[in-house]
Amino acid sequence: MKTETDVRLSETGDEGSTGAGVGGAALLDSAGVQWVLQPRGTPRVRGPQHFKHSVREGVRLADYEHVLGADAQALKELFPTGPARLWGATPPSKKDGKAAAIAGRRVGDEVLFYADKKFVASARILGLFHNQALAKAVWGVDEDQKTWEHIMALGEVVEFDTPAEPILSELRLPKTLRSLTLVGVEGRRRCLRLVDRSAPVQPGRNDPPPGRGTTLSRDDVFRALSNLKMHTKEQRPSRHKPITLLWAIGRLAAEQDRMVEWQTFRDEVGPLLRDFGHPDSRVTPEYPFWHLSSSGLWDVEGLEDRHATPTPSKLTAARASAGLKRDAAKVLRRSMARAEAIGLICSSYLGDVDREEILERVGLAGYTSASGELPDGGGSEGRVPRRPGTYSRLERNQQLVESIKTMYKNECQVCGSRVETRYSHYSEAAHIRGLGSPHHGPDQLSNLLCLCPNHHVEFDRLAIYIDEEWAVRRNSTGDVDYQLKRHAAHVIEQKYLRYHRGLCGRL
Repeated sequence: MKTETDVRLSETGDEGSTGAGVGGAALLDSAGVQWVLQPRGTPRVRGPQHFKHSVREGVRLADYEHVLGADAQALKELFPTGPARLWGATPPSKKDGKAAAIAGRRVGDEVLFYADKKFVASARILGLFHNQALAKAVWGVDEDQKTWEHIMALGEVVEFDTPAEPILSELRLPKTLRSLTLVGVEGRRRCLRLVDRSAPVQPGRNDPPPGRGTTLSRDDVFRALSNLKMHTKEQRPSRHKPITLLWAIGRLAAEQDRMVEWQTFRDEVGPLLRDFGHPDSRVTPEYPFWHLSSSGLWDVEGLEDRHATPTPSKLTAARASAGLKRDAAKVLRRSMARAEAIGLICSSYLGDVDREEILERVGLAGYTSASGELPDGGGSEGRVPRRPGTYSRLERNQQLVESIKTMYKNECQVCGSRVETRYSHYSEAAHIRGLGSPHHGPDQLSNLLCLCPNHHVEFDRLAIYIDEEWAVRRNSTGDVDYQLKRHAAHVIEQKYLRYHRGLCGRL
């Protein structure tokens, strides 16, 4: 395992700099420092959780002694007394900007962390390591079984909020930073004035969760959903809390009471934990019933002792009840927020659970597809039993359907292909926010796309989404497949695309 901690800042070409050795003393700004622009990662890939764990709080090297290997001494010299602040990157798949950034980083360079269209923190690189075993132990692996093996050891972290757009614009980079990017000495010097650290944010590990004694905002709710504290066994987080939250959101969608007595909670949530929890996990509904209160989203009523985890018998005797806080419930009763919350929970915490099955069980079946469920039912060849009665059926405006197809000459806005038929060509009009329940999107041109059958299915089944820059991305990886084709007369409203991204777990 190669380590570069023996490289001193004075060797990076800094003129007049005061270099720091392996011990990790402060590294001073100077003319030779580069920027490493580092996306923190979305909740879907546990970016906020990883940042909190290994950067803001830091890790205890003693807990990872078994995987430090040849890097043990260098890391202990860098962090002799306190926690080790670490961040990493997966190996690049090709020779691109990320590969150049990994190869070009140097001890003494400054890392700028990017999230939510802002630069949110900075730190200096104290050492560079390549240690797959350590990365796997700290961060696990992603969907492709890769881990963040190109590791940076970081100095003091300063957190702040600086809008990213002026900096990215000055550097002639895309408006949204999606990959590790190296900015040279001149670029950093030119943009240093745009980084405002005058009002640093330094959240501590003992800060109370949002919502305690305050009014919960929409941002508070999603911040809490992105940072659930969960019991971890063998590097595998429990599913109890996210499953319970989906169940609670299902109650809101069905217009049921937010608060539920313990015995009802046990009878409804227990089977969900049994069927969708880890196979070797104990079914303990009392755990999320009580411990979800640490999220700041959850109320527990009827118990006087607020310190020890209550037993099921105590919960029964106290006739305890629990559920989402009133403010959180108010936020999640809104259709847009509910769709985004469901997508976030499924993508961040339940990625290997059958989404269709669990959402159907908690009463949220319509959220498995962007098209939703139409009120006239479904089925094939009439095999679904039907009961006679009076009902209303959604009736699409056929003129809009023909208009969107004519506008694009039946060419798919994603791939540009036209399906040839014997006498003409074929395409499909796809609603971005579905007409069916629970989406209730509008039947209007600004909510329509012209797609080929394949991409219509992938869009409806949440396999692809459209980002804010009109790139069509693969949901499983975030990779760009195409750039959406747009006609000058076709105004697509971003609020509908945002709703679809929320279903995909892409906030």
